[in-house]
Amino acid sequence: MKKEDLIKLKSALLILALGLVVSVVLLSKVLPLALGIPKLSKDIKEQTQQLEDDRRRISDKRRELEKPVIAADEQLLRAFFETQDTGLSSEAILSMEFDEILKEMRKHQIKARSIKYDYNPQDDAFVKGAADTFQVCKISMEMIGKYVNFRNFIRDLYSHQHFLEISKIEIAPYMKDKRILLINLQIKIYAKVK
Repeated sequence: MKKEDLIKLKSALLILALGLVVSVVLLSKVLPLALGIPKLSKDIKEQTQQLEDDRRRISDKRRELEKPVIAADEQLLRAFFETQDTGLSSEAILSMEFDEILKEMRKHQIKARSIKYDYNPQDDAFVKGAADTFQVCKISMEMIGKYVNFRNFIRDLYSHQHFLEISKIEIAPYMKDKRILLINLQIKIYAKVK
């Protein structure tokens, strides 16, 4: 072979070797990317599904918020005490409601020391706004009872079937026996007049 042919052969082999090296390097860079495409596709599908679920949840929440609100907390709404007897005085109507509270006191072994009544107090919003529709009685009671019994009594008052307002609670331990409480409780009971 001639020297010129040998140089051409070396050049061709060198170019071929260089091309092979470049192709291997490029292939080593591109191949992992190409093999990651199915995983990326799967991730995109999962994230798209998650996005749709989130959009659906947001849409549901929007619909919930757009519903008309009747009251801030519907569970706290209670019916006003009403009686079928017409012609009763407001004191008689309210005494029926107060009788239910006295039954709760007896049930929880709470003793009343004194009870004061104030019918239709002028500072009450119902008396100011709808005195012809509602009768109100503010009851101030001094009571004695054990802590556990009083706690259960308050729970029952809170879940009482008719609307009432617990205005004030003052508690002090009895000096001779700390398990017994001296209680000042002020509540307002309401009755709807027909």
